[in-house]
Amino acid sequence: MAKSIAHRFRSTSLITIVSISLVLFILGLLALLIIDAQKITRDVKETADVEVFLYSGTKDADVAKLQKMLDASDFVKSTAYISKDSAAKQLQSVDKEDFIGLLGYNPLPASINIHVKADFANADSLAAIEQRLSHYPQVKEVVYQKSLIKMMNENLKKITFIMLGFSVLLLLVSLTLINNTIRLTVYSKRFLIKTMQLVGATQPFIRRPFMWKGVRNGLVAAAIALLMIFGVIHMAQSQLPDLSEMNDVNTYFTLAGTVILLGIVLSWLSTYFALRRYLRLRADDLYF
Repeated sequence: MAKSIAHRFRSTSLITIVSISLVLFILGLLALLIIDAQKITRDVKETADVEVFLYSGTKDADVAKLQKMLDASDFVKSTAYISKDSAAKQLQSVDKEDFIGLLGYNPLPASINIHVKADFANADSLAAIEQRLSHYPQVKEVVYQKSLIKMMNENLKKITFIMLGFSVLLLLVSLTLINNTIRLTVYSKRFLIKTMQLVGATQPFIRRPFMWKGVRNGLVAAAIALLMIFGVIHMAQSQLPDLSEMNDVNTYFTLAGTVILLGIVLSWLSTYFALRRYLRLRADDLYF
């Protein structure tokens, strides 16, 4: 009889761990997707550039001074100086026409191409940057694609809201699954809980071993989930080597910490509330 009960408890714990690990596996992949989506969003925003056209005849020393000031600015990720000759070569490679030979001179101005940081790649910030750059005496004109940047930010916001809504929905479903699984585990031990109450055990005394077991199950489930997650990542990177450039060691540590924390917190909370219910039940209600 005792062996049968012990075997049943072990089976229940195994089912709980497997259920939690599968939920954490899905949540972990979602967390990785969100982390990568944030990086992709920043990279996309930082493709937005601002072209600063300079007055003809601006001295090299003044250009170098301006570029140095820009590099030190808080909104600048990187800058690139494009001379008149370089601009002409770029245009000729696109149009395939010798416009310098036709005109007899190079009409294109020198410029500094600025890649702005992601936090400044929005309409308001770029308008303020344009106004600020226009005050430099070397600057003739500041140009950036306003409509493209506006459309890019609108699309990124839509994608962010969709992912956020899906994440919240998945988290609620996961919480429900974990809570139901642990409630079934505690339900199978409701008579043991009530027996301990009848012999005088206090609620903290009864709750303590269940809570520790819940935390332990959460840790084991998190470890299993992480093994599955990193297995999927390894398989994906072996098929698509470029994916390895998206994540670094800090990303993996963040992911592991998130999964472990979720495993502990969700298991602890679900165990606590399930115990709370059965600790308040009357003996007559245990059979319903």
